[in-house]
Amino acid sequence: MKLTEHFSKSEFDCNDGSEMPAEVFLNIEKLAKQLEVLRVFFDKSITINSGYRSPKYNEHIGGATKSQHLLGTATDIVVEGMKPSEVADAVEALIRIGAVNFGGLGRYATFTHLDIRSHRARWNG
Repeated sequence: MKLTEHFSKSEFDCNDGSEMPAEVFLNIEKLAKQLEVLRVFFDKSITINSGYRSPKYNEHIGGATKSQHLLGTATDIVVEGMKPSEVADAVEALIRIGAVNFGGLGRYATFTHLDIRSHRARWNG
């Protein structure tokens, strides 16, 4: 199921095959719209490493107990040809000008975490 021009629901599905609850899907739709802005801005493919996580899968991988992934409001991404730090810096600039609405931004060595929580949160993994 296509959510935006460049993203489909399957990209956000839990990596263990768990069914995505309906309320989570509504959040995934909002998240996909924000990612579409990034996709168009970067003009590069974006790989989603992790989107929705079931409680069981989140626990299995050692995710935070209150992870935004459980709500379908978070994603871990890699942008083709870009370092995660470059992605994070660009996202911060887009947030400042109001082009995207990501509350959470985590900087990791191999990916960038983004989420649409209502408040600002920043961290290094």
